[in-house]
Amino acid sequence: MSDTSAGPRLLGPADVRALAARLDLRPTKQRGQNFVIDANTVRRIVRESGVGPDDVVVEVGPGLGSLTLALLEVAGRVVAIEVDEKLAGLLPETIAEHAPAQADRFEVVLADAMRIDAVPGPPPTALVANLPYNVSVPVLLHLFALLPSLERGLVMVQSEVADRLAAAPGSKVYGVPSVKAAWFADVRRAGAIGRNVFWPAPNVDSGLVAWTRREPPATTATREQVFAVVDAAFAQRRKALRGVLRSLAPSEAVDAALAAAGIDPLARGESLTVDDFVRIAEGLPWS
Repeated sequence: MSDTSAGPRLLGPADVRALAARLDLRPTKQRGQNFVIDANTVRRIVRESGVGPDDVVVEVGPGLGSLTLALLEVAGRVVAIEVDEKLAGLLPETIAEHAPAQADRFEVVLADAMRIDAVPGPPPTALVANLPYNVSVPVLLHLFALLPSLERGLVMVQSEVADRLAAAPGSKVYGVPSVKAAWFADVRRAGAIGRNVFWPAPNVDSGLVAWTRREPPATTATREQVFAVVDAAFAQRRKALRGVLRSLAPSEAVDAALAAAGIDPLARGESLTVDDFVRIAEGLPWS
């Protein structure tokens, strides 16, 4: 008999491969399926996230449950959002077997995280996930907007995406993800993850991104209007703002908005903060 008072028993390489074999699962690039097979790595992710017993954690793309089990060691509740029906179906069984004492604090939701419009149970306070790399930024921004109760989190993404999300104005990799993430949160790089902790090993490096919620800028413009300015500014990132913002308003209106915002019309989007974009949006005529 298993000791139901013990903490979760984490998955190792043999466990991950055995679970995949049960499902006749061949990881697909289409869904960004690379499963973590190293217990030390998932414990590190949970430790860096700062999650504790009072937290309700949302996990996206739990896969076979490696990170889920590590989260259940410390979190009060874990809600896992999984788009793959086979994986979602097996997960409760894996949790019951490896973490029987914590199984009542776990719930799996079969859904696409990009399209989900609610999370069951108490409002979640943290997001911790190994995000599918092909949709990591849209998923993150969607959940930021959907779940204002989220206070902090840590996500693993492709290394270059981690750099973009955490970039500051003036950086070569500063762009749309950097500004939109900054609307919701203070974002920082939190380390790198080697390729050998995954099965199968990905052909890209991975990075950790940590964030804490911040109040969005106080503004008379809507978030959609500000984000439209951001999208336009980076659509042709080598061009001056005065030219690229003409896709949103006539030249005279763009000039007036830039002047009111105190922004050089020859500046480029990569030099602006999220608050600069807010001031421009406030000055544009929106129909």
